[in-house]
Amino acid sequence: MSKINRTVVRNERYRKNAISVRERHNERKNEVYSNPDVLLEHSHNNVIFQACEAPTYAQKFDRMVADGIVSTRGLKPDAYVFDELVFDVNTDYFETHGGYEYAKSFYAEAYKLAKEIAGGEQYIISAVMHADERNREASDRLGRDVFHYHLHVVYLPVVEKQIRWSKRCKDPALRGTVRETVMQVSHSKKWPMIPLTDEQGQPVLKKNGKPRLVSSYSQLQTRFFEHMQQAGFTDFERGIQGSTAQHLDVLEYKVQQDRQAVTMLADQKRQLQGQKKELVSQIGAISGSIRDVQDIEANAKVKGVLEKRVELPPQDYRTLCEMAKASGKLLAENRSLRKQLEQSRMRAQDLRQRLERCEVRLAALREETAPYREAMRTAPQQVQTFLLGIQRRQQAEQQLNRAQRRQRAKGQER
Repeated sequence: MSKINRTVVRNERYRKNAISVRERHNERKNEVYSNPDVLLEHSHNNVIFQACEAPTYAQKFDRMVADGIVSTRGLKPDAYVFDELVFDVNTDYFETHGGYEYAKSFYAEAYKLAKEIAGGEQYIISAVMHADERNREASDRLGRDVFHYHLHVVYLPVVEKQIRWSKRCKDPALRGTVRETVMQVSHSKKWPMIPLTDEQGQPVLKKNGKPRLVSSYSQLQTRFFEHMQQAGFTDFERGIQGSTAQHLDVLEYKVQQDRQAVTMLADQKRQLQGQKKELVSQIGAISGSIRDVQDIEANAKVKGVLEKRVELPPQDYRTLCEMAKASGKLLAENRSLRKQLEQSRMRAQDLRQRLERCEVRLAALREETAPYREAMRTAPQQVQTFLLGIQRRQQAEQQLNRAQRRQRAKGQER
């Protein structure tokens, strides 16, 4: 079953008090992950294109504001001050082009685009290619560990802003002129809303006749695709422009993948059934020639019982040979199609069972985590502080247990 290689890039926005969640994921600061396919023993393969010089993303942001690199003038306290680009291509694309080394060169080129989008590397807080997230489906299919390579780039969305002298300036000549130019942090100005267009370039209208607006980063798919094509990376298609799909968590993604696999198998099953019907019709056409075969048999002359030979006219002999060859070929094709159809049925049944299990797990997880998600929505900083406290206590208990085990071991050696 062939797969389409497709580039994907998305841009997410974060408030300052919520960026630590992304930081712990990107920088692998957690000891345990909800995604069981994150294998920390392989994290040394992650490629860092830009390291955060400060202990945290938030502290790096504060330093840049204090040093005058960026300005927060006019920002509300709960403004979005961090953006994150996630560049991605499906796993099979890298596996067919060399794997890890090819992925490093691919995302090195993608990082060049990220620097252009951010307006310069000085505005990038962190950029890391993850190479420690195992692709379960590809690993099971190929019989070895296969990893899903993708790039996270956290940056500050800045735009150039001119500060002008006000009318209250004592010098009339300066009033209205540019006093200074600053790089203002502003997600809304970095990514303004633009009219959504269809495939023909025509604006998509709402029911009231007004144009439907989307964030300007919806054009990132085209920009990413064209940039990588021009750099020599090919054999993939561009992502879907104007998609409103939100980023799914790992379990939701796997549920979606299973649904797609079931759909693809259903399509394949329908194709096989169509081919089977075509073969049946061909066999029927051959069966329609039975009368000709009977006529040939009636006209055949048997020389003798001992010789057991049949004399046929040349045209009848050629007709029988052609029908015998066609019949053998069709029987072989029919057996092959029956086998493929049975395999597809078994595969579809297995995927439906996996899909049901995943949906049950997802529903249970959503129910269990509902209070946590509501708490994160209303008071993210307090929840993070609480969780960090629990994590520190667990680490302290682990260190104490290790120290006690070492002491007991030393006592036994004596």
